[in-house]
Amino acid sequence: MAEITLPVADEMEFTDGLPADRRRWAMLTYLVGLAMSVLDGNIANTALPAIAAQLHASPAASIWVVNAFLLTVGICVVPLSSFVDIIGYKKVYQAGLILFTLGSVGCSLPHSLNQLIVARVFQGFGAACIWSTSAAIMRYTYPRALLGRGIGLGGFVVFTAAAAGPSVASAILAVTTWHWLFAINIPFGLLALSLSEKWLAPAQGSRHKWDFWSAVLNGITVTLLIKGIDGVGTGQGAALVTMELAAAFLFGVALVWRQNHLAVPMLAIDLFRRPIFALSVGASFCAFISQGLAVVVLPFYFIDVMHYSQVMAGLLLSPWPVAAGIASHYSGRLADRVPIQVMGTIGMGMMTTGLLLLALVGAHPTVWQIVWRAALGGVGFGVFGAPNNRAMVASAPRERAGGAGGISTMSRLLGQSVGVSIVAVIFELTARGGVSLHGASLALIFGAAFTAVSGLISAVPQPHLHPE
Repeated sequence: MAEITLPVADEMEFTDGLPADRRRWAMLTYLVGLAMSVLDGNIANTALPAIAAQLHASPAASIWVVNAFLLTVGICVVPLSSFVDIIGYKKVYQAGLILFTLGSVGCSLPHSLNQLIVARVFQGFGAACIWSTSAAIMRYTYPRALLGRGIGLGGFVVFTAAAAGPSVASAILAVTTWHWLFAINIPFGLLALSLSEKWLAPAQGSRHKWDFWSAVLNGITVTLLIKGIDGVGTGQGAALVTMELAAAFLFGVALVWRQNHLAVPMLAIDLFRRPIFALSVGASFCAFISQGLAVVVLPFYFIDVMHYSQVMAGLLLSPWPVAAGIASHYSGRLADRVPIQVMGTIGMGMMTTGLLLLALVGAHPTVWQIVWRAALGGVGFGVFGAPNNRAMVASAPRERAGGAGGISTMSRLLGQSVGVSIVAVIFELTARGGVSLHGASLALIFGAAFTAVSGLISAVPQPHLHPE
């Protein structure tokens, strides 16, 4: 009897996406740039004391080395996502690589804090270009039936790069100066750029008009919103915070009003008419509030409450992103076959449980008691993330993938900002800006509440996606 073999998914013929061999090279091209930008977004935090000392800057002023990068990404990602739909993701990605690499050159050769901050703005603009292409790259590279595995692989790289950031920074700082934290990007940026022309799928874009005033309104809204949220956490005057948030709301209303009068809006509010997209964005926002909260509170919890050393605290933080990365890789593959209601609800249930168990672990737990609880939370986040992102990306037409990616990135950035501010407010209320066992536990319980809401949103019955 002849042997019957079933085709492997990568070997099946699809009418969309790239062939399997070219798909692997295209993903390598993208993942090099993605890993570089994510790693550099995290790596500077570890070097801030060394940067402040060498450049004779105050700790408060040196924070702008981080803030300049994040604020630039937040302001630029939506307008750039519109460019992705207009001129095609390939050109935007290549521009991002060039800008990020040039910014890395500038960061490695500064003679003052101001020069370093300007170079970080260039890096932030490049990172925004790279991140804004994520959804479009997935849609043009992978067949729709395999979209989840591409998103899962991207999630694995993001979490791994984030987890490696402190260790890579510490290793570099142990043998040389902080300048090499940025110089190390240069060969990787050139590598990704050299691969991009040959391997990335062609995409011409829709060539609709780019709206300048939408970009201006978006930039003002995001700046005021982030400043207002940050002001809540840092204890700015109530009047100033209220004015910033109120102004952000008014400019946001004007932004939405303008989008309703555009044939193809820059801020992809038209996609919210699709229930599965709107629900996925809401679930993502709540999940990233919790993620941002956990990333900030856990180091304080380990060092100030449990009295671990800084090195040990770094090791204890690793199980979360490592577990999330591994889970994201496999959950992405499952997401091509298992509904988001199942994956999202299970993932957020696991993350909620992990956060509650960390909140109740007490002041003197063993290392193992911390590790498995943190790993449980990370696995839950990974199980949720790739399927939820797949639902967002797959629910948008391919020609609107850039807009979908911009909304996805903004939900992540704003969610993390809200989470950080919640931690700061709780610390201020419970220990006057310090850290107590009660405050750290309360913050983690708040995080668990947001993940529970995210799980409930994920569980809402959603219509099947229709091929586009």
